[in-house]
Amino acid sequence: MRAPELLDPASSAWTISAEPVADVLADLDPTDLLLALPVPSGGLPLTGAVVAALALVGLDVADVQAAHEPKSDAGSLTRIPLVPGERSARTVLLVGVGDASAPDLRKAGAALGRAAKGHAALVTTVGSGAGRAAQSAFAEGLALGGYSSPRWIGDDAKPATAPAAEIALVGSYDEPSVRHSVVRARATMLARNLAVVPSNIKNPAWVAAQARTLAGRAGLEVKVWSERELRAEGFGGLLAVGAASASPPRLVQLDYAPDGATAKTPRVVLVGKGITFDTGGLDIKPGEGMLAMKTDMSGSAVVLSVLAACRELAVPVKVTGLLALAENAVGGAAYRPSDVITQYGGRTVEIGNTDAEGRIVMADALAYADLRLDPTVLLDIATLTGAARVALGRSMAPVYASDDALTRALVGAGESTGERLWPMPLVEDYRPNLDSAVADINHIAGIGGGGGSISAALFLREFVGTRRWAHLDIAGVGRSDVDRGLFTKGGTGFGARLLLTWLEEMS
Repeated sequence: MRAPELLDPASSAWTISAEPVADVLADLDPTDLLLALPVPSGGLPLTGAVVAALALVGLDVADVQAAHEPKSDAGSLTRIPLVPGERSARTVLLVGVGDASAPDLRKAGAALGRAAKGHAALVTTVGSGAGRAAQSAFAEGLALGGYSSPRWIGDDAKPATAPAAEIALVGSYDEPSVRHSVVRARATMLARNLAVVPSNIKNPAWVAAQARTLAGRAGLEVKVWSERELRAEGFGGLLAVGAASASPPRLVQLDYAPDGATAKTPRVVLVGKGITFDTGGLDIKPGEGMLAMKTDMSGSAVVLSVLAACRELAVPVKVTGLLALAENAVGGAAYRPSDVITQYGGRTVEIGNTDAEGRIVMADALAYADLRLDPTVLLDIATLTGAARVALGRSMAPVYASDDALTRALVGAGESTGERLWPMPLVEDYRPNLDSAVADINHIAGIGGGGGSISAALFLREFVGTRRWAHLDIAGVGRSDVDRGLFTKGGTGFGARLLLTWLEEMS
């Protein structure tokens, strides 16, 4: 798929109207129009506005209840086709919304978004009158449920199925909340698109080029370090990991400042792991372990998508994104187990396993942020350890942070977006497992050390100085093996909505 299409994820045209449903339907072509109505907890009998809306398309509520027995479970769908040419819609969808809480409306939205793929228009009253958080969740689900991963077929590359061309929300909605939710969902789609690009297309230079394009669109400042510049400035981690690849490493810095920003405006630095393909290096992965490794740059994809959305959402703080980009390949120039490398800032690291490369490139970027950028808060996000996936599966990610207030803020943002985080400890008793006899530190725990995700976080902490810092390990949640709910098979974009929500709430 050509880069411009990847950077503009296919999405619906959204309208929000307080007009009667009858008036909205009258203005639309009924040929391929879906009318979606909510089935609340308890399911039957359907009452009030739903009964009136069914009558508009010639359906008797008693007949519908007797013939279809619609369910109220969140995300359940009852499809009722209508006679072409005689009604103001082609199909009615009765959507279970459970107790109309934010999680249940998110599920309902995702199911509805999937059902509406490929159709011309969707009109719905689902979520009308709910609270802002619930309406935001519904809009996120509806947008992300309609997403399809890109496919590379000839020159006419497109998503497998386009979302509904038009979505009309009819009733009482908080429009700013809904609009912001759609922007955050589009950021997630962008991160997903970037994550699934094949690695014969996506190398560090390619990602840097996309960052330049997005920076131009979003009014961001951008700087890209070439291999020569990385060497001149001492980014030894990026250079070591990328040494065996025909595609040299890159470091990208993106800067956003809100209107009216001053020297006192807080600055958040986000660091994203950007391994565009990971063979494991000389500690090579088994073949099946490499199949998903085009998505090993998901952390950088999330950071890039967050920066690209900051201006549209009027994020009130300065935000800097650092993309640590390299390809971990096998070759005569590859870095080796037992090598000692010098990270940015001068700390020496003994290499314990070349397949633990993510923390090496991240250490360079974190040290640079600490020593040169003076952040108020420093946060990194990475598909870092299999241990995180083993510990928490694919439904939540561990978060490590230097203070409880930062943990609470991030966990809260995750709760509001459905991207759940679980606080994990930085166990000081594990720190000696990283001691090295030949360097300042070993980058993996010694034999029998265990606690792989914790040890990785402890290693990264060595490079953030005394900054307020948090680490999100998205190795489990950053990829999906199935098409279900909000997710499509491939990269999930996990963290984009969470981080944008967190940034919007800062001051």
